[in-house]
Order: sequence, then C-alpha cells, then structure tokens
Amino acid sequence: MTFKKIIYTLIICLSTLQAAHAHLGTLTGIVFDGSTHLPLRGVTVQLVGLGRATLTDELGRYRFDRLVESRYKIEISHVGYSPVVQEITITDDQTTPVQTTLSVAPVTLSTITVSALKATTQQLVSNLDIRLRPITNSQEILRLIPGLFIGQHAGGGKAEQIFLRGFDLDHGTDIRLTVDGMPVNMVSHAHGQGYADLHFVIPELVEGVDFKKGPYTTDKGNLATAGWADFRTRTALDRSFVKLEAGQFDTYRAVAGIDLLGQKGKAKSQSAYLASEYSYSNSYFDNPQHFKRVNVVGKYHGHISANTNITLTGTTFWSKWNHSGQIPDRAVASGLVDWFGSIDPTEGGETSRMNGNAQLVTVTPKNHTIKNQFFYSNYNFELYSNFTFFLKDTINGDQIRQKEHRNLFGYNGSYATQANIGQTSWTTTLGAQYRQDITHGRGDGPTELSHTKNRLETLDQLQYGNVNELNAALYADEAVQVSSRFTINAGVRVDYFRSQYEDLLSLSSATPAGRTKRATQAIVSPKLNFYYTLNPNVQLYLNTGKGFHSNDVRVVTAQNGREILPGAYGSDIGIIVKPFPKLFINAAAWYLYMKQEFVYVGDEGVVEPSGRSRRQGLDLSVRYQLTKRLFADVDLNTATPRSLDAEVGQNYLPLAPVFTSTGGLSLQTAYGLSGSLRYRYMADRPANEDNSIVAKGYFVTDLQVNYARKKYTLGLSVQNLLNTRWKETQFDTESRLKGEATPVEEIHFTPGTPFFARLSLTYFW
Repeated sequence: MTFKKIIYTLIICLSTLQAAHAHLGTLTGIVFDGSTHLPLRGVTVQLVGLGRATLTDELGRYRFDRLVESRYKIEISHVGYSPVVQEITITDDQTTPVQTTLSVAPVTLSTITVSALKATTQQLVSNLDIRLRPITNSQEILRLIPGLFIGQHAGGGKAEQIFLRGFDLDHGTDIRLTVDGMPVNMVSHAHGQGYADLHFVIPELVEGVDFKKGPYTTDKGNLATAGWADFRTRTALDRSFVKLEAGQFDTYRAVAGIDLLGQKGKAKSQSAYLASEYSYSNSYFDNPQHFKRVNVVGKYHGHISANTNITLTGTTFWSKWNHSGQIPDRAVASGLVDWFGSIDPTEGGETSRMNGNAQLVTVTPKNHTIKNQFFYSNYNFELYSNFTFFLKDTINGDQIRQKEHRNLFGYNGSYATQANIGQTSWTTTLGAQYRQDITHGRGDGPTELSHTKNRLETLDQLQYGNVNELNAALYADEAVQVSSRFTINAGVRVDYFRSQYEDLLSLSSATPAGRTKRATQAIVSPKLNFYYTLNPNVQLYLNTGKGFHSNDVRVVTAQNGREILPGAYGSDIGIIVKPFPKLFINAAAWYLYMKQEFVYVGDEGVVEPSGRSRRQGLDLSVRYQLTKRLFADVDLNTATPRSLDAEVGQNYLPLAPVFTSTGGLSLQTAYGLSGSLRYRYMADRPANEDNSIVAKGYFVTDLQVNYARKKYTLGLSVQNLLNTRWKETQFDTESRLKGEATPVEEIHFTPGTPFFARLSLTYFW
C-alpha cells in the first residue's frame, strides 16, 4: 500500500468515527430535596436495562454521555426518599437537561441495593434512626454505631468514655470524631489524649453520621485506628420548630430552630437558620448535679457562583455541672454511701467552645470537584476529680484540677477528578490537611494539672505549661472501578507532626526558649481496599490499611521524640448480603495490631505509652423488615484484645470489651405513630491485666414513642425501662477512704441511669 493510500484510508476511518460520534446525545440532570429544595449528593441514577449508573456530585448533578437517539428510562433512588422513575427522550447532537425532586419517605429495605458505585463498607446513621431511639444529647448518637458503647462517669457535662472493637478508648484516644469535617478530638488535652466532647452539637440538627471501623480511609488521619465518625448537621431546616422537654430528676430542656430565609431562599437554593438549646438537670445522684448546658448555632448555605456553593457555620456552647465521680465497691457494701452516693461531693466542671466553620465546594464544567474548608475553635475546660480520695494526701484528699484554654485552627482541602480509560473508571483524589492546637499564656491559658481542695484551694501545681502541636498532611486516593462488579481503592497519606511544650514550672531557665522542648516526626500510612459485587444482593470486601495515634506532647518531648507516632495495622474481610429483599446482613472478621498502647493515669493526669497489642474479632449486623411498618435489628460484636509484651495470663487489656450486642424493634406507621424498643448488652470483661478483677456486664433496655401530626409531635423517652441496677463505668483503682489505715485496690464505678422518663412536645411552623 502506497503512502497516499494509507493517508486516504486514515482520513476515511476518522471521518467515519466522527460521523458515528456526531449522532450521540447527552443527558444531564440535577436532583433536589423536596423539603429544602437543596441539591442532594450521592443519589443513585440508573439507566434502566443498560447497566449504566452514576452518583450525583456535590452539587446534586449527574451526566450520561454518548447516548444514541432513543427513549430512556432513568431510575433515581436514595435512602430515606421515595424512588422516582422518569422517561426521557434523547435527541442526536443535543444535551437534554432533567430536574428531579425527591420526597422524604420511610426507609424500606427492599429499595436498598449493594452497588459497586458505592464500593465501601462505610455506613450511615440516618436522621430516622436518631428520631426513633432515645437520645438525650449528641454524644449518645454514637451508640447508634454498631458495636460502639459509651459510658458517663463524671456528670452530664464531661465527654463520655467510649468502647469499640476491643478498645477502652477513654474519651477518644483511638476514634476520630468530626462534625461537618471539623475536628472534635483534642490532642494533648488536659484530661486525656484525644478527648472528644460532642455536647456542643444539638441532636435535633444532626442529619446523619457517616462512620467506618478500622484505619482504611485515606482522608482520615490521627486517631482513626479503631474507626472514625463524622456528624453531618442539617444544611437547612424543613421548617421552624420549638421543642420542650420535661422529665424526672428535675430535668428540663428547650430547643428552637428558626428558618431565616423561608420559601424565597429555597427558590434560590439558599438556606439559613438559627437554633438554640438550654438543658438543666439535677440527675439521679444523691448529690444534685445542677447540670446546665447552653448551645447556639447559626448556619448559612448558598452559591457564590454557578459552580460553587458555600456553607458557613458558627456555634457557641457552655456547660457547668457537679458530679459524684466513681465510688468504690467497699463504700457501698459498708453503707458509707448509697448506690448513687459520692465520696467527694465537690467534684464537677465547666467547659465552653466557640466554633467557626467555612466550607466551599466547586464543581468545574469538566466535573472536577474542589473542596476547601477553614475552621477555628476557641475552647475552655476545667474539671475537678478525685479518683483515689485520701491515698496520697490523708489530710486534704487527692482532688485534682485539670484545666486549659485552647485555640484550634486548621484547613482541609481536596481535588477530585474522574476519568474513563477503556472500560474502567478512575476517581483520583488529592488532599491537604493542616491543624494546629495552642494552649498559651499564664493564668487561665496553659494546660494545667493541680492538687486542689474542695475546688476552692490550690495546694500544689503538678503540671503547668503551654502546648503547641502542629499536624500537616498530604494524601492521594485512587478508586478504580474495573468493571460494574469489581472496584479497587488504593491510597497513601503522609503526616508530619511538630510537638512543642513549654514547661512553666521548670526551674532550669527563666526564658521561654530554655523552658521549651520540641520534637518532630512523620509517618506514612498506606491503604488498599477491594470490593467485588457478585450481584445487586451480594458484595465481598477486603480492607487493609495502616493508621496511627499521636502521643501527648508532654510524653513526646520528655522522650525526645522517640516512638511518638505508633502505627496501627488492620484488616477486615467481610460480606454484605441481601438473601431476600427485606433482610440485610453485614458480617466481617477483623484484625488490628498496634505498636503501642495508651495507659491513662488519672491521678497523674498524663498519658503513658505502653507496649504492643493485638485485637481480632467478628462483627455481625442484621436488619430485617418484619412488616411494612415494623423493623428489627441486631448487632453482635466479639473481640479478643491482648498485650503482646506480657506473659500469657498477664496480658489482658483492662476494660476492653470482649462481647457486646445491641438491637431492638422500630415502628413507623402511616398515621403518625412511631417508636423503638432497644436493648444494649456488654459482657463481663477484665478490669486488670491478669483478669483477677472483673468489670461486671449489664443488660439495659430503652423505649422511645412518638406521635406526629402536621404541626406537632409528642414524644415519650424512657431510659432503663426495666429499672435495672447497673454499673455504667468501672475502673480497677487503688484508693484510700478517710480513716482507712491501708489502701485497697478494687472496682470503682459510676452507677448507670435508673428508670428515667421524659416527655417532649415539638411544634412546627
């Protein structure tokens, strides 16, 4: 063949291809929420019968290219909304726009499918779950995560103790918590590493919670070893409301949310609201708590251009309380105190937090998604505790004050794009994160631990210094949809830490430079996940990844930066299956190895690193729709937590849960009646390293009943329906009561809630 013929043949081929492509059309669409008229992201859009599907982007948009001229049927579905089927005619060389509005509807398991598009075992706690289950504060929403337990042991204002996957997580050491992407955990906190207080969130404003167990998500860094959870607050209110609650033990609560823009704002895809909460309770302890909490939230959402939306959130929170602390078994057995009594009635605390959060999302005409987030928190904390009573100071007692004033600020940014290569789809995400925590100054500013008496007198300052901790990170994530059934997700992140502590009690130097120690270190965390969807009813997955938790700067600088970022290596192998339309099962076997444990020494107020550990177990979640209106669920979780640097029989991890279960029945009716009957069970578990002291398990039931009409909702919430006597938190502690000649080591506990009923009335307009 001559050169001229080759050129001629190529021209003919290119012309033929061009002609073929010239007669193809495009379908574009946007999906809105029917109540708020705001775009919905993550909605599944399918071309029925063609095996083509996609998800809506951050602006609620989707697109199908290269469609031949014909009539198509599209099916649009999203959990918590009624599915919509539309028929659309595609014309050659034309772009056909479609707008769809989804209406909120009761969840039905038959509409939920296992999809390679959502190739993730990340799960969702929905607004429906929150409404149907007894919730007194946002911290309790964590209980809706399968396998996660919380326990309060110092009054209603302190962050709860958290348990998950064989971890006693203290107040957040190995679980990463965020609200709208803004960090909740406080690193190098005055009370404990990773201290996570969610009480600044109003429960009625929580739209849902995304969560995942294990260190498998690329954009989740420090503390995300046992898992992570992100609270998503409402972008807009469906309507304004006022809610009043009253219950036993002098418990009162008022919540209000005002829609500021109304229908005019919805017509422009804008929203703004102002909400507030006031809570008061004396609680069920012999020593009244005088617990008070105030929350105020303002939020605005709108568009600064056709392709960019902005969300601005501001919150302020304040809380103050007394608490009864932990009491030893012997004090109750001897009659020294009642079950709900107190050894040191002057324990208590006060805390506050102001937050600013700005989020910008841009989706370019070529479908690149750019996210920018800036956040700031001003935080105050003061807590008085007495764990050991008169062990160290037989005259004044061992009460301590932990206190700090913190400024936290940072940035989260990401760039994501999607490309098709052959039959594969590649989603690339690049991200950058920055966070800095500063406690600084003299007086009320620094991080403090002091020996006190009756909250009134400071006897001795034990620790007093300025914390300055910086964490910067870069990450890359690639999700490759090899076929409609098989997806690979690979990622890597690099974290850099600079830890700085100025010891204001140091006598070695009179200058700040002489009193200050610094340490730096970096860590690389790879992730690799596989998802294989056999059919719309079965998906297999394998998650692997490395995570880490940072150490307290007071420990880091004392060790000159050695082993300050211990790694955690995990793996999950599991299955998601719908054996028939109304039954949904998620089962996983998991393993987690950690290079370093934490041991929190309460009376010293510091975190001390310990040795290596291994945890493995099984998770099983079952959801079954018994009837059109009645749902059943059960979660079973086992764990075998062990220390690897101790002899067999001496290698138990204290207070780590070994078996837990939650479940219940939920009802949704067409005439406004709804409710839930729940149980939670935690088995006995070792309280010390040789299992010679045991933390007793418990079984507790709760009830929630709601009756809703167009303008109002009546609610009845009952915690501990059967009035079980149980120990909510337990510790193996050595203590000395006043007058005792020698100290005693035994279980110290905080009693769990007795039968506790509350009534509520919510009015809408």
